Amino acid sequence: MDYRTLKGIGTAELVIKKSVFIGYALPAKTEEEAKAFISKIKAHHSDATHNVSAYLINDGKNFAVRYDDDGEPKGSAGKPVLKVIQNKGLSNVVVVVTRYFGGIQLGYGGLIKAYSDAASLAIENAGIVEVYETERFQVALPYSLFHPVRETVENSGGRVVGEEYGELVTFTVETRKGEAEKLMELLTERTRGRVRLRSLFMSSFEGNL
Repeated sequence: MDYRTLKGIGTAELVIKKSVFIGYALPAKTEEEAKAFISKIKAHHSDATHNVSAYLINDGKNFAVRYDDDGEPKGSAGKPVLKVIQNKGLSNVVVVVTRYFGGIQLGYGGLIKAYSDAASLAIENAGIVEVYETERFQVALPYSLFHPVRETVENSGGRVVGEEYGELVTFTVETRKGEAEKLMELLTERTRGRVRLRSLFMSSFEGNL
């Protein structure tokens, strides 16, 4: 299953009308991981006025979506944070926005904007990656074909993830799932059959966006 998630943890801090909003964003593969992160932030900011949270988990088998306003007016905090996650097309993500009240009311619309902005900035700070299934194969080739084969692989969206040098050069090539066979055929065609090919296994890969 292909999906977009976060590269790592991200943080952001905003001060709006004397209220401090601190956003935290983290990739989470399971609902348990998301809940544990929320608990950790709540414990760290136990003196905060609110610790608003939202997460979306979808690994192809399990699906969970939750948000918590944590005492803010209904729909003004957790739901906007969740919408940020959804609007960015993310999965397997948890976001917590902590608020220290500064004494000035922001109003319903002001709360929505503040929580949305803090969540968005934390996600941007974390960085977004695309996770997709891959498959691998090996190609053994004469040294004279080193550059042509490598260029064909890279120009076709593949990656050389391993190299071995002996009587022949052996590349381990990784492509998106479903694209290996087409690339293997292209390599055979462009080298006039002067390469040896062997399929390997599937895995997953994260690519920066």
